Amino acid sequence: MKNSSSTVIPISSIGRARPAVAVPEVAVPATGMLLDRLGRPLTDLRISVTDRCNFRCSYCMPKDVFDKDYKYLPHSALLSFEEITRLARLFAAHGTRKIRLTGGEPLLRKNIEGLIEQLAEIRTPTGEPLALTLTTNGSLLARKADLLHAAGLQRVTVSLDSLDDAVFRHMNDVDFPVADVLAGIDAALAAGLGPVKVNMVVKRGTNEQEILPMARYFRTHHGGKVVLRFIEYMDVGATNGWRMDEVLPSAEVVARIHSEFPLVPLGANSPGETARRWAYADGGGEIGVISSVTQAFCHDCSRARLSTEGKLYLCLFASAGHDLRPLLRGNASDEDIASAIGHVWQGRADRYSELRALRGPEGDSGNRDAGSKGPRRVEMSYIGG
Repeated sequence: MKNSSSTVIPISSIGRARPAVAVPEVAVPATGMLLDRLGRPLTDLRISVTDRCNFRCSYCMPKDVFDKDYKYLPHSALLSFEEITRLARLFAAHGTRKIRLTGGEPLLRKNIEGLIEQLAEIRTPTGEPLALTLTTNGSLLARKADLLHAAGLQRVTVSLDSLDDAVFRHMNDVDFPVADVLAGIDAALAAGLGPVKVNMVVKRGTNEQEILPMARYFRTHHGGKVVLRFIEYMDVGATNGWRMDEVLPSAEVVARIHSEFPLVPLGANSPGETARRWAYADGGGEIGVISSVTQAFCHDCSRARLSTEGKLYLCLFASAGHDLRPLLRGNASDEDIASAIGHVWQGRADRYSELRALRGPEGDSGNRDAGSKGPRRVEMSYIGG
């Protein structure tokens, strides 16, 4: 294993190849319906509010890279709550209906409930409030759930990769107990932040034995109040050492669960939904599978991602972002910034996962180590999953 000095990737260096976004000469007005080059609307915005996390999961923020010497963004570089809210309002004017707060670990951002209060005031062009959700590792959820709900948060998604305490402590790599995450899920449900979604990243050879125990537990304890979703281990970023032979296809996950609890397929809740849904035939709730490796869903992807210091990313697997912060902190008007956002989205043609499937994942060199040449993909911990 390489020492950390050779693998550190400062967040501040990511995306420098892409200059600040310019206001286009031909204005792109906010009409409530913005389409990219493949006809995909901009309906979902994922906002990273911090680049820090208190876990060191190997598939996201491995400890040998994100160690005590890792250089995180200074506080002055982060977008303020007011700047985030201003951008969110402009995205809503373009048709965004859902905002998910991510990280890093978003509950590490001080007074995050204050941001939620501001976002809850935003309305779509048709006068409806935005759907506000948050993804968390659950470590701070028990103490924050009531505050989050009171501020206007509607739902939470909790990342949980195992119910076996030893496996979970190994995967989070900070010796955090699984019981505290389960307590956070209970607190979220009690606070009204349901149904809670629980995301399990399945890594072959590491936690695949936990698929059925997870299904059994959440069926028994929560039924339809918790939706368990299984995510294929993805080649995100450049530090997690991704290999195709560690991917357990979602079809196999469904087959394993179906062998004990018969499943029936469900339709999507909305266009562009990432998870394929399955219901327990006996009415015991539902599960979802997210198959971005084996069944790419780029064709209807309607999500944009905003980094914690204001770079707009058009794909989870992007290597560069479009910097909106100079416009925010300059003299640009709302109309100018909205036009710049519209211009960027209209030029979007990203479909990384579909192209990877065509050429074969083993032929992809995007998930490269620090010594390789070429553009480096952005880390998931920087723009959220």
